[in-house]
Amino acid sequence: MTTTKALRAALLSVLVTCGIVSAQPALAAGQTVRVGIMSGEDEDVWRAVAANAARQGITVKITTFSDYTQPNEALAEHDLDANSFQHKPYLDAQIAARHYQIVPVGYTYVQPIGLYSRKVKSIAALPQNATIGVPNDPSNEGRALLLLQANGLIKLRPDVGLLPTARDIADNPKHIQIKELDAGIVGRAIGDLDAAVVNTDWAIKAGIKIPQERIAQEKVPGNPYRNFIAVNAKDANAAWVKTIVDSYQQTNVASAILTVYHGATLPAWDGAPQH
Repeated sequence: MTTTKALRAALLSVLVTCGIVSAQPALAAGQTVRVGIMSGEDEDVWRAVAANAARQGITVKITTFSDYTQPNEALAEHDLDANSFQHKPYLDAQIAARHYQIVPVGYTYVQPIGLYSRKVKSIAALPQNATIGVPNDPSNEGRALLLLQANGLIKLRPDVGLLPTARDIADNPKHIQIKELDAGIVGRAIGDLDAAVVNTDWAIKAGIKIPQERIAQEKVPGNPYRNFIAVNAKDANAAWVKTIVDSYQQTNVASAILTVYHGATLPAWDGAPQH
């Protein structure tokens, strides 16, 4: 090694040690990050994220999906670099079933799940033997049943955690009939049901009026269903991950969330504006 190169190497070592220069690799000029999201309102939200990321040298390429099972599969197959559509109970269920090596890296928003009806105006008005639709994937069915329990319609067995099923109903004074449907269908079936528990994004897609047709809603404080950006575990400490998360957790993105979801979805990172 020449004297000049040796001096440069020594100086770089000192700068890294002092924290003046990061030991992480720099972002490549024009780097592209492929992100999977659900089609619909999130596309508008991610336009704001992409604009923020572009100012930091990253191009965000969005791939949209129409169901919840595909984005994690695409991420695990490295067809995506990140996805943004799920909460922790859903990811935990996917990992248990499919052994994904996927981790959350930054919160995005929370969509309090709601109970909707076009036949009654309140929980109390639900009739005996009412049929209530719920999403059929493990995490969202559990979430739906916990909402029904919180509103006194059913009682679940103790210690069921976040993933109860209809088999865990211990008390059902109104003899509620639980109808399990795909998350993307349950909202569209609301006219054939007495009520339906529907995720906010699917409720909007199904043309459900929020909040006019909502007769109950999940509480927001302490909500375990905050959504996040997720990546493959091996990428968790990559420089671009921090840039993508920082690009999301900005005031203009919070404004986009509140606007496109008509206030039914709330920014969920620490310090995010709620109005």
